[in-house]
Amino acid sequence: MKFFGIVLAGGEGKRLMPLTELRAKPAVPFGGQYRLIDFALSNLVNSGLRQIVVLTQYKSHSLDRHISQVWNMNGLLGSYIASVPAQQRLGKRWFQGSADAILQSLNLIYDERPDYIAVVGADHVYRMDFDQMLQAHIESGADATVAAIRQPIAMANQFGVIDVDPEDPTRIREFLEKPETPQGLPDSPGEVLASMGNYIFTAQALIDEVLRDGERQDSQHDMGGDIIPAFVERGRAGVYDMVRNTVPGSSDRDHDYWRDVGSIDSYFEAHQDLISVLPVFNLYNQEWPIFTQQMNLAPAKFTRDARGTLSTIIDSIVASGTVISGAHIERSVLGQGCVVESGAHVNDSIVFEDARIKPGATVRRAIIDKNVVIQAGATIGVSREEDIARGLTVTPSGITLVAKNAVVPAF
Repeated sequence: MKFFGIVLAGGEGKRLMPLTELRAKPAVPFGGQYRLIDFALSNLVNSGLRQIVVLTQYKSHSLDRHISQVWNMNGLLGSYIASVPAQQRLGKRWFQGSADAILQSLNLIYDERPDYIAVVGADHVYRMDFDQMLQAHIESGADATVAAIRQPIAMANQFGVIDVDPEDPTRIREFLEKPETPQGLPDSPGEVLASMGNYIFTAQALIDEVLRDGERQDSQHDMGGDIIPAFVERGRAGVYDMVRNTVPGSSDRDHDYWRDVGSIDSYFEAHQDLISVLPVFNLYNQEWPIFTQQMNLAPAKFTRDARGTLSTIIDSIVASGTVISGAHIERSVLGQGCVVESGAHVNDSIVFEDARIKPGATVRRAIIDKNVVIQAGATIGVSREEDIARGLTVTPSGITLVAKNAVVPAF
């Protein structure tokens, strides 16, 4: 039995601007040292998949480089993770949707001739054993199985919701896009099943369906919007409840954690999940590690400044190579190679690699991109009006974003 992995990594990521202005969404840094795509690839590799393709499209250079440098599998045993750009095999056009991406990449499936295929997104934060889902798919006899996570019924209008057959809760009766009045689950009326954007298909069934979809003029050529509903209509779609999935080393607290970090608010909140005393998502589970590039950097260093002022770091994650000198860091995540100088305050913020926060600067509730310099005495996130006047992005919820390579002076 052969199991093949396809990672869909071609989206533009408009809701994460300006973090995606110069990079693909799956290449956005996360958690101090990771990229978003590391979570999908780590889950597939930990689940035993050894032949995986990543379908890329927009601004993919840093993503392609990351995959080639970090995810270099041993080809001696036929293992590989390959980044595959849009190749225009079916005409002079880009991918028209996630299903069209697979249609234009069918040569990859024909070359490997797998029995089953996992199709997963590249911008979610979670742990999952896909082998357990595969076994459930095989036992169900379905052609397509959708991974689903339980969410409060009040949040149903934020997700694609799966309406299960009451007589067989492993079968999908209907797929509902952001419903306002859904029914709760038979065993939990206050919850619904939301699609995680992860699927397992019997290989030939997927091939046949994307070929049919490619002929349709009324299709958006989307996996969740067109392909899965087609299987549902024929009664050939099943659902896999993440409650059933048991990842080694997980706890009751993070057993079925999943975050779609496609918006600035959800991206910010996912980082807050990392730094709680008992983390909602535990990066330190070594039984199911999240793999990434290990840079040749010195350990993080926390020192007094020239006046003897101590550095204070509270409820925070600080990556390797970062130096904090007489500064205060609280409820924040700092990436690799950052420098935070005397008297600076960083609270409730995410700071990407190689940023420099100079003496007396204040950063609150902000996301600071790579190579940014916050000049001495500058404030970020203190005054919404000042941030907007500088040309910075401020979300409705009050998160300030500073784009890559920017230099922010005191106002």
